[in-house]
Amino acid sequence: MFTANDHQFMARALRLAEQGLYSTMPNPRVGCVIVKDNKIIGEGAHLKTGEPHAEIFAIRQAGELAKGATVYVTLEPCSHTGRTPPCSQALINAGIAKVIVAMQDPNPQVSGSGLAQLQAHNIEVETGLMERQARELNPGFIARMTRDRPFVRSKLAASLDGKTALNNGASQWITGEAARLDVQHWRARSCAILTGAGTVLADNPSMSVRSMDIGRQPLKVIVDSQLRISVSANILDGGNVLIAFANDAQNKAAQLLAAGVELLCIPNGQGKVCLKTLLSHLAGQQINEVMCEGGESLNGALMAQGLLDELLIYYAPKLMGGAARGMFAMPEFTSMNQAIVLDILDVRQIGADIRLRAKPNYAD
Repeated sequence: MFTANDHQFMARALRLAEQGLYSTMPNPRVGCVIVKDNKIIGEGAHLKTGEPHAEIFAIRQAGELAKGATVYVTLEPCSHTGRTPPCSQALINAGIAKVIVAMQDPNPQVSGSGLAQLQAHNIEVETGLMERQARELNPGFIARMTRDRPFVRSKLAASLDGKTALNNGASQWITGEAARLDVQHWRARSCAILTGAGTVLADNPSMSVRSMDIGRQPLKVIVDSQLRISVSANILDGGNVLIAFANDAQNKAAQLLAAGVELLCIPNGQGKVCLKTLLSHLAGQQINEVMCEGGESLNGALMAQGLLDELLIYYAPKLMGGAARGMFAMPEFTSMNQAIVLDILDVRQIGADIRLRAKPNYAD
């Protein structure tokens, strides 16, 4: 049974882990607190790949006081040598008496072995404290490790009648400045931004992180079956762009390659891009979280194939009419049993708009 103090110290470890929200990828976000006599004697967070893990920073801060102390860590300590030495051995060497872990590491190289190594050295181990909160910190890392694809979050700006653009394609701006600023936070925590050729042709967006200095830009991924986009499109500025396509009917591949674009030819049986293969490819590139900022065609295809993990919808207090474009272009449903049920995760007001986070509850 975990105590109130246990919850307090793990909550602190989770807040520390949040410091790496924009910078740890492809590694998970992890926080660690070392406690002795109900006082924190060391703490740390993993902030960037290649740098020490959270446990190492905490051990360094605690020093000799770490002997006989209790460690609260948001993810199972690693037991393998990667870019850094194993944290489980560091905890053993420090003389830690007890380790409380929020969640087991989904990485097959670690999963359970870090805990077993601690127990083999007579260190008491408990798991599961505030596990839900710990999992919410690392949805992309968990998805990549357990199902070989990233966590895909779709951002949509819509009117209250569910429209994302007028029938002529005009969509700027549906939501207000506060909502658009809020989007930057979600872009910044993403490893990649996914969009479609239709959005690029209609809006000519940059899709870069603005108003936040995170020291990097997410990979820009464009689904463009026929390679229709222009080599002068804003989204290509600065490089770091991947275009997934199905055929090069317009003989544009050479121009795009010369412009520094990476191309990936992955057709499906219908002459479109195979989205499942694309996501698997991104997982292989150590992409954890993907934010989709596409139109109804791309969102509809992802939803129809069960590839969307979360919806981030900004509803503006506007009505755009029946002829305007919707959120998801999918085949017609003929029964209410076909409707995709959503689990509402959070609803809040952002400026004049309403932000809703929801999880599609796909039927088995």
